[in-house]
Amino acid sequence: MATGTNIKTYFEGSWHESDLSIIRAADHGAWLGSSVFDGARYFEGVTPDLEAHCARVNRSAEALMITPTMTTEDMVAAVHEGLKLYDKSATVYIRPMYWALDGGDLGVDPKPGATGFTICLEEIPMAPADKTTTLTTTRFRRPVMEDAVVNAKAGCLYPNNARMLIEARNKGYGNALVADALGNVAESATANVFMVKDGEVFTPTPNGTFLAGITRARHIKNLRENGMKVHESVLSFDDFRAADEVFMSGNMMKVTPVTEFDGSHYQHGPITKQVREMYWDWALSERVA
Repeated sequence: MATGTNIKTYFEGSWHESDLSIIRAADHGAWLGSSVFDGARYFEGVTPDLEAHCARVNRSAEALMITPTMTTEDMVAAVHEGLKLYDKSATVYIRPMYWALDGGDLGVDPKPGATGFTICLEEIPMAPADKTTTLTTTRFRRPVMEDAVVNAKAGCLYPNNARMLIEARNKGYGNALVADALGNVAESATANVFMVKDGEVFTPTPNGTFLAGITRARHIKNLRENGMKVHESVLSFDDFRAADEVFMSGNMMKVTPVTEFDGSHYQHGPITKQVREMYWDWALSERVA
């Protein structure tokens, strides 16, 4: 089942006006989960950080031992070609994807050079600025490099995220605040996370258990360029309970304000609002440029 509507599929060099069936039953990606993807956005005529997202899907492929077949530049060009199929007012989720076609001698390892590639475009609205969520704890944790390919945006990592999210929703919350192997805060089940305390911004330091996102980096850059202090730190759950503001950061919705973490309540505060405003100002400035 697709997440969005009005789907277009890029496959084998052409755009198709449908959610095209492209993965075979015997493909390594279908059988053994060797798939990677990335996500970018088109809204208000801009594609913020599209090149960075396309470059990262190639790095993710290499981390999963899949041979990339598209340059970043060719991928960006294909996306812009596909976006011409949409109305200029459309809000589109952009998802380039790789998967392995064949396995090696025993079938488990991906065969070098045997790669499937697609780009999926779906109309998915951006969340309104006042749409908030709530967080709770989960018994599930982010894995480490020795356990999983955490340096890739890989499809095989997402069942763990899904059980975090389902556990949180079964408890009546919108998302989960997730620990790393040592019990410190890593991220949410679906996005990176920030907190604000006494006018300064904090976010978990990248420690190899989660992807430090492209949108996360953009927020940090925007904040610092506007003279605000941002700390990448080891953060505990108690740090988040004592925060003044909490927000999530991800490509899908950019900024999601958090109003509660397990009974600790927060305002949809001024810095969270400023982060969103700064992101939109920066993104739309790219259109002018």
